[in-house]
Amino acid sequence: MSAASARGFVLTPTHRVVDGRPEVRLYAVLEDGTPALLVDDRQEAYFFVRTAEAERVRGARVRDAGGLTTFSGDPVSRVAVASPSDVRPLRHRLMDLGVECFEADVRFAYRYLIDRGVRGSFRVRGRSTSHPRLGRVYRNAHLEGDGWTPTLRVLSFDIETSPDAGRLYSIACAGAGGERVFLVYDRPVVGAQVLSDERACLDAFLAHVRTADPDVLTGWNVGDFDLPVLRRLCRAAGLRCALGRAEDEIDFQRDQSFTRESRVILLGRVVLDGLALVRSSYLRLDDYRLETAAQVVLGRGKLFGPDQRGSEIEHAYRHDPEALVAYNLEDARLVLEILTRLDLIELTVRRSLATGMQLDRVGAQIAAIDSLYLGALRARGRVAPSVSVARGEDVAIGGGLVLDSAPGLYRNILVFDFRSLYPSLIRTFNIDPLTHVPASRDDVPAHSTPSGARFRADEVGILPELVARFWDERSAATAAGDAIGAQALKILMNSMFGVLGSPASRLFSPAVANAITGAGRHVIDLAARFVAGYGHTVIYGDTDSVFVDAGAESEAAATRLGEALREQIEREVGERLAADYGCASSLQLEFEKVYRRFFMPEVRGGKGGSKKRYAGMVGDRLEIVGLEAVRRDWSGVARRFQRELLLKIFRDEPVRDFVAAFVRAVYAGDFDDELVYRKAVRKPLDQYTRTTPPHVKAARKAGAGDARIVRYVMTRAGPEPVDGLTASPDYDHYVTQQLQPLADAVLRFVPGVDFDEVAGLRRQLSLF
Repeated sequence: MSAASARGFVLTPTHRVVDGRPEVRLYAVLEDGTPALLVDDRQEAYFFVRTAEAERVRGARVRDAGGLTTFSGDPVSRVAVASPSDVRPLRHRLMDLGVECFEADVRFAYRYLIDRGVRGSFRVRGRSTSHPRLGRVYRNAHLEGDGWTPTLRVLSFDIETSPDAGRLYSIACAGAGGERVFLVYDRPVVGAQVLSDERACLDAFLAHVRTADPDVLTGWNVGDFDLPVLRRLCRAAGLRCALGRAEDEIDFQRDQSFTRESRVILLGRVVLDGLALVRSSYLRLDDYRLETAAQVVLGRGKLFGPDQRGSEIEHAYRHDPEALVAYNLEDARLVLEILTRLDLIELTVRRSLATGMQLDRVGAQIAAIDSLYLGALRARGRVAPSVSVARGEDVAIGGGLVLDSAPGLYRNILVFDFRSLYPSLIRTFNIDPLTHVPASRDDVPAHSTPSGARFRADEVGILPELVARFWDERSAATAAGDAIGAQALKILMNSMFGVLGSPASRLFSPAVANAITGAGRHVIDLAARFVAGYGHTVIYGDTDSVFVDAGAESEAAATRLGEALREQIEREVGERLAADYGCASSLQLEFEKVYRRFFMPEVRGGKGGSKKRYAGMVGDRLEIVGLEAVRRDWSGVARRFQRELLLKIFRDEPVRDFVAAFVRAVYAGDFDDELVYRKAVRKPLDQYTRTTPPHVKAARKAGAGDARIVRYVMTRAGPEPVDGLTASPDYDHYVTQQLQPLADAVLRFVPGVDFDEVAGLRRQLSLF
């Protein structure tokens, strides 16, 4: 047994009850790469009640809480129970008696970390013993927070199976432990470790994971496919699918949000699904298949093509196992390289360090802010409500201001953007549930917001303090060239509004959330009015941005004007807020860009301007927001057509010949590879009874069951699945239903060009 001080990083915070006593168990990795387990049985399971109601508590230890109070200043007492599982039933009994419980839903292991100020990284002091799989084991050691940033060992894996996932063919690994492919086969195969049966293959893979000893397991869609299949196959083979550092078998939790993604439960390692990481990143793709992501990020894709891939895998396994081995290994490599290229593992680590959430929960924004808020709240001698109590109000949360747009084609449009608008407003108006002053209280020094909500003027809120801290840290990270750290802090700052507007948060408060959105609408309206006061035209505004037509004759002139106007508008908005509400503005207006050419469409079927849909040229780069060219539910040929048409117009090139040639190419079959629609099936196919959309018809023809994404083509026989075409494409459909609406939307602003005439449609109609 040794006694020492070491730094580490928490991978899995959990607890167990041993001999009737709860133990916090933190599975971690130390600075030298050694795994560790920190066990502590000194933590109480506790919550709070108002001291005036403490005598109504039965079956628990009640004692003084050291001067802690509720938000409203009521003294509270601490209620401690023998086990974390005792909290919930006691809380429900007290709620039935009308006794409000505070912080009664904080997870036991997270309470332990919050109480000690640990956010991901820690320093531990104490004696430890050695364990062959768990590493160094500490019991009741001293733990405190630390700022160390770990570099984690990552192993990417991928499995190949029969089409029904009933038989295992191979498992490939890349990253920690090196590249390996385990193949079930009856003869030697180059590049693979050949095993005689599935059980031996699974056993070899499990042994490799133990030897490689990664901190993170990853792959593509591993939570919904690879790992559930591996667990099922292991059970059938009489093996325990223990992929963590403990002996526990892998388990799954289904996310209850709309994503329905699986969260994989391991002890001592973390599963970070590559698909989920890319989907939650800034990268926007047509779809989130590995092939698509790899082509966009790496410039190369899978070794087998996207169509008939299942049959290619079957053929390779039976006749060309070397090709299957190469294919399997490349898939594992692709995931690792995508995550490395996008810095997504490092970004996840930085988000964990900022919030204290474990790696696979950093996207849980409510829990992340909760963790930070509770620690700061305790330092102020306050306790927070439990979530169910915070749900009381049933009031709609207002959105940001979206100004009416002015449709048309423009030159030299200035775009101004309030940097992190909602966090800035939180700081400017001191907006926080803790500082919110009810309308019934007129004895508290407070200032109003544009919505009429009032906040204390004599105490800075916790959220404003967090914003100020993160703002400074983000600026420092940006100045130091730490883009990943800056991005992690930006994500965290922008999540603060969400916790106020979600009933799943203990900080849920419609009045406070509406104070933010109301102030945002007021600020955008102020900025628009000041712009108009300088004789310029606001053609659009959306939540935190203002688009201005200043009549500049050149891009250079627009840039000079934009820089001067930014300073004037920021100053005038700040002065007005100070004069009207008595607050010091933290708002920063950025002159974001000049669109040297810009297109704002009309609303479909009407004459008003569209919202959240536009396109423009920044330098030589085309930017498209909300239009069909960036929507996945439009065909590839339509997206190509809109993009190329806009480029022609923005470059002042003739479009008549382009449109005519494009239509001829469609009818000639030149774009047959781009006629595919991709549409999600939102419910079981047999539940589509009142109407049957085209993608559902195609799915039924394909016998696709409840496949989530359907890929189909409109043919002369109607919608048909890509893999089951029986008829030729319906080119008329693509020209009149896809190309024509896109062309008409923009050509109405181009004199002398009519799609019907140029495409020959008017001539065709005259024949009937």
